[in-house]
Amino acid sequence: MALLLRRASFMRDRAEIAKRIRDICAGEALEIWSHVVTERPLLPLLIPLVLLAWALERWLVPFSNWAPLLVTVWATIQYGRYQRERLVDDLNKKWKRHILNTLPFTPLEPCEWLNKLLMEVWPNFLDPKLSKRFSSIVEKRLKLRKPKLIQKLDLQEFSLGSCPPIIGSQGTYWSTTGDQRIMHTGFDWDTDDVNIMFSAKLAKPLLGTARIVINSLHIKGDLRLAPILDGQAVLYSFATTPDVRIGVVFGSGGSQSLPATEFPGVSSWLVKVFTDTLVKTMVEPRRRCFSLPSVDLRKKAVAGLLSVTVVKASRLVRGGVKSGLCEKRPNSLGNHQSSGNGVDKILQTFVEVELGGLTRRTNVRQGSSPEWNATFNMVLHDEAGAVVFHLYEWSAGNVKYDYLSSCEIKMKYVADDSTTFWAIGPGSSVVAKHAEYCGKEVEMVVPFEGTDSGEITVRFVLNEWQFADAMKSLNGSSNFSSQSTYGSQYFQPTGRNLIVTVVEGRDLTGKDKSGKSEPYVKLQYGKVLSKTRTVSHGSYPVWNQKFEFDEIGDGEYLKVKCYNSDIFGDVGIGSARVNLEGLVEGSVRDIWVPLEKANTGELRLQIEASVFEYNDSQKGTTGSVSGWIELVLIEARDMIAADWRGTSDPYVRVQYGNIKKRTKVVQKTLNPQWNQILEFPDNGSPLILHVKDHNAVLPTSSIGECVVEYERLPPNQTSDKWIPLQGVKHGEIHVQITRKVPEILKSNSLNPEMSVLSKARLVCRQMRHMLGKCEGLADDGDLEGLSIALNEMASAHEEQEAYISQLEREKTMLLSKINEFDQAFNRLR
Repeated sequence: MALLLRRASFMRDRAEIAKRIRDICAGEALEIWSHVVTERPLLPLLIPLVLLAWALERWLVPFSNWAPLLVTVWATIQYGRYQRERLVDDLNKKWKRHILNTLPFTPLEPCEWLNKLLMEVWPNFLDPKLSKRFSSIVEKRLKLRKPKLIQKLDLQEFSLGSCPPIIGSQGTYWSTTGDQRIMHTGFDWDTDDVNIMFSAKLAKPLLGTARIVINSLHIKGDLRLAPILDGQAVLYSFATTPDVRIGVVFGSGGSQSLPATEFPGVSSWLVKVFTDTLVKTMVEPRRRCFSLPSVDLRKKAVAGLLSVTVVKASRLVRGGVKSGLCEKRPNSLGNHQSSGNGVDKILQTFVEVELGGLTRRTNVRQGSSPEWNATFNMVLHDEAGAVVFHLYEWSAGNVKYDYLSSCEIKMKYVADDSTTFWAIGPGSSVVAKHAEYCGKEVEMVVPFEGTDSGEITVRFVLNEWQFADAMKSLNGSSNFSSQSTYGSQYFQPTGRNLIVTVVEGRDLTGKDKSGKSEPYVKLQYGKVLSKTRTVSHGSYPVWNQKFEFDEIGDGEYLKVKCYNSDIFGDVGIGSARVNLEGLVEGSVRDIWVPLEKANTGELRLQIEASVFEYNDSQKGTTGSVSGWIELVLIEARDMIAADWRGTSDPYVRVQYGNIKKRTKVVQKTLNPQWNQILEFPDNGSPLILHVKDHNAVLPTSSIGECVVEYERLPPNQTSDKWIPLQGVKHGEIHVQITRKVPEILKSNSLNPEMSVLSKARLVCRQMRHMLGKCEGLADDGDLEGLSIALNEMASAHEEQEAYISQLEREKTMLLSKINEFDQAFNRLR
């Protein structure tokens, strides 16, 4: 019985295997048939003819059996061809896979898809982003390099147009260097849609002004793209110096008809500036970084506080530098000569760290693997920068030092509040690190430029990023469009005081001929100059002096210079620039600023911003019974020029009875915009506007005045008017004037944010600051400045008395309201 069961199971398995073989054969036969039909499209017509011939041979004419044999041979040949083609396809796929994974270069690939994508994203994304970025780079380069015929050059417009460049017209390929993949492609940009406009003030003997317009651009070169940090960023550069041609004309709009040859040398100069900018920023081995953050916080970084630690170097060899990148570095430390004392001499080296105009030096260490572990505080004046490390050899008894080599590490702020660091690695590879947040330490090992010249280990800590003023909305439009409850337009705070306290210094090196050190500090913000007293405390002086400046904005730096007092002439110790953007009222920025043009030295500054005129008409109610006057100083136009350069620095001093107030200073314009609100108690006094030109050196000059009529205005109704300025040939000022009556508005003066009490306290604080300023001026013997400061203090005292009288009126009104509420409450009981 068991034998029968096993035999039945065997028969079932045999039948199943046979069925599977038939299915496989049938499937393969169908696959071969489809292949043959594809390769031989006339085969379906040949089969009926063969069948017809076979039928004739079988039933009508008894031919031989050659027809079935011929069909069998033909089918065998077709099957062999099919197997060979499939084997060749498999070998080709394996070979391509082997090439992609092992060879340093891949075959050329078409990239029409990339140009189509570029065409889609260029108008609304890449064009505005690249135009903004490259305009700042070009503007900085143009300010540093001007031809002799141009006295001043300003960039007015910068647009790359709607025509994107063509990428990879001849195809693209990838190369592999270690773990780094680099995409190589052609870059061809030939467009006449660009609009780059400069305003040039011509020097003698030409004089006058001219507009220089670039209306066409041609750039052709080989582009390299290297993704780094797992796709979070892309490094881009040109393999060699690209071919650059630009078209230059004079004028703007329809007047672009005067050829550039009328202004000799402009076209060649601009081509040179563009080419040099590309060479210094994005021609190998210089590479720029394009970040691809997952989150964009819409912040604009304007400065960064960086800590740099030079840890050690390794494999240093004297005379190992052979690269052309190290030729004749212009530095007072190096004479570019070898020591010539033989190779047996012990190598003694130090490193100079350079960031912009700031340099710091380590101590001298011996051996081929010196360790320094020197930490320096540096300041970055932009959202991106490069820290350069110069290696020098020190020889006993030599005044100068031998320059050996250098390397460079670049850094950039990323829109998600992180920081990217990158540098050239071994064999032109990429060394990149990413700090996800401020305060995170990043360590990098970077080779020196040259052949077998060793490598350096450094650590970075980005302590803080400083951002631009947050008074703008996300789309870049100003917030001046909000309407108050009563229908009149109000403006955000724009007039602010910047209070700078020079606290102390450390590691200052300046000494006079007698060996004494008596340092002092000069501050310059716009045209205003201030100076601390001289302290005889050596390298660690303490000043604790406060200075006030009217905020200018527009990226204006606070310039700081430190001197050592000497009978035969003061000696400069160092200088620095401090970015004042992004200051928030109520908070103090306490920073140590390293001095440039010096090997050591830092100054401690405390910086804060205060609003000296509150601008919200609702919250700034005075509460007086007779009301108050609200004056909105908006703008002016067509003003006269008070400076020799054809512009003015206008501000408005408002006189209302015994009360005097003033607006902020707007630099270098004949059409200023103040957008400030001033308030005065309504006592019927004349309201007079004095428009003046701010000047820190010469006496302040008047550029017009006018009287604002307000007596016949209905209560709580705003009058918008342009008033001509008197005493000058031309000029108008735009104001809005309102007579506010609290009984009609039923305003609440108890708002703690903008109450009159807060204003009175602010005036008290200003008076304290003015008192400190007077002490500093008295110590310096500046009688003129002391007289001006005392007048300002007297005006502030008058303003304080006016606020105190308003507070007394508010107190009386509040007590009367409390009595009314108490009586009403008693009646309800």
